[in-house]
Amino acid sequence: MPRRQLHGTVVSNKADKTAVVRIERLKAHPLYRKVIRLHSRYMAHDEENEARIGDEVVIEECRPMSRRKRWRIVEFVRRGEES
Repeated sequence: MPRRQLHGTVVSNKADKTAVVRIERLKAHPLYRKVIRLHSRYMAHDEENEARIGDEVVIEECRPMSRRKRWRIVEFVRRGEES
């Protein structure tokens, strides 16, 4: 079975070898059909500490690396603005 992959944006990189990635998705309300924007935040493993805030990344499921970290960064789609 292939591992799940999600596309998101790095919102924090303050922890060592960890980046927080925000995943946004759109969902229609079941009754009113208004489109609602939902988001989730995932802790992702970043071995070389190369993720910067604003980077668009692809994360993939992996074994548990810590209490909250069960994802790892697979590739950088687009680099964010350097501040």
